[in-house]
Amino acid sequence: MIVSAQGKKPKVLLYDVESTPNRGYCWEKYEQDIIEFDRERQIITFAYKWLGEKEVHAYSLPDFPSFQADISDNKALIQKLHDVMSEANIVVGHNVNQFDDRMANADFLRHVLNPPPPHRTVDTLAFARSKFRLNSNKLDDLGKILGVGRKVKHEGFSLWRKCMDGDTEAFKRMVRYNKQDVVLLEAVYLKLRPWMAHHPNMNAIDKNDGCPVCRSRNLMSRGFSIFGGGKRPRFKCKDCGKWSSGVVIQGRWEFRGRA
Repeated sequence: MIVSAQGKKPKVLLYDVESTPNRGYCWEKYEQDIIEFDRERQIITFAYKWLGEKEVHAYSLPDFPSFQADISDNKALIQKLHDVMSEANIVVGHNVNQFDDRMANADFLRHVLNPPPPHRTVDTLAFARSKFRLNSNKLDDLGKILGVGRKVKHEGFSLWRKCMDGDTEAFKRMVRYNKQDVVLLEAVYLKLRPWMAHHPNMNAIDKNDGCPVCRSRNLMSRGFSIFGGGKRPRFKCKDCGKWSSGVVIQGRWEFRGRA
């Protein structure tokens, strides 16, 4: 497992990709088969940040010299995304399992790149759907419900069309939109994280005995949880609100950061 620069905790990547639709030809307007693809869907921008750091980074096709020769050449962009993902232990995204990771993998394969190192994923969309009965689990709506912000408003599908036509000003607007999605993703993730019973253990590398998701040692003992084999002492993190349980160490109960 790759560790952070400090060598003590997992590196958590929050990221979001923007991609084009497929472009092709058809004879009619309603329920038509595509005769031929003119351009297949592909990633055109991605934004990311590392949990615990302030800066949000973003890259788009015009950031690379190949854009001048071919506005649809995303090989350099995808190599950069591959480099970033190769540093991560845990990857967080909204619909990351069904969209972002699969889009990234498709472009890695297309450009004959090896798979990035395996990582655990935290999908905020999948989790929200499984845990809560909300009217909408869209990132924008979750941001509103949780009071942590909203997505950037944009002009609609025409923004994607302008980017596909090589409009560099449109790419700037797309990057702003993409970066705000990552800012909002992080805020939503941090609100949902205490509810996640199966979040990767953030103490796995250095055996830290703090909260298993935020690593805080500001914990209080609050009763017991019942398991198949008996009971375990229950702890609540005073900082993030996550509940955890203890383990038996040399015949006595101790907290060891277990979800």
